[in-house]
Amino acid sequence: MPKLSAGVLLHRTRDGVVEVLIAHPGGPFWARKDDGAWSIPKGEYDDGEDPWTVARREFSEELGLPVPAGPRIELGALKQPSGKVITAFAVRGDLDVTDAHSNTFDMEWPKGSGTMREFPEVDRVGWFAVAQARAKLLKGQRGFLDRLLAHPELAGLSEGT
Repeated sequence: MPKLSAGVLLHRTRDGVVEVLIAHPGGPFWARKDDGAWSIPKGEYDDGEDPWTVARREFSEELGLPVPAGPRIELGALKQPSGKVITAFAVRGDLDVTDAHSNTFDMEWPKGSGTMREFPEVDRVGWFAVAQARAKLLKGQRGFLDRLLAHPELAGLSEGT
């Protein structure tokens, strides 16, 4: 059975352009990667858990902020190149990410050194026009942007340049 993950794609509209909130993974592997490295805030869950509950929990863990109350759109699931299946929910809302802070994880670094170091799960978050987010997001998650823009609530809005 594939690993399961659930996340929230927060979105807002500024001057007719749809913007989404995405996160850059922390840790040394991702430190020098930008385009194609960002993700929607998400996390794994076990079969039988409610994906919406998991998506909200993981958003809060990765940003240190709750999911704003707002209309929810179910974006469905996408199978990733790794085989993991991500279920995403879009929520319309604005969020000041100035004070965002992530939970942390421990890993041996440098590899083979025997030294354990702590790293943030997410080292930064940002609002991006959908056109910019397409370049920033991991390839397997870009389909969520298409599904978001296809929703009638967003008809006629721009994805920016």
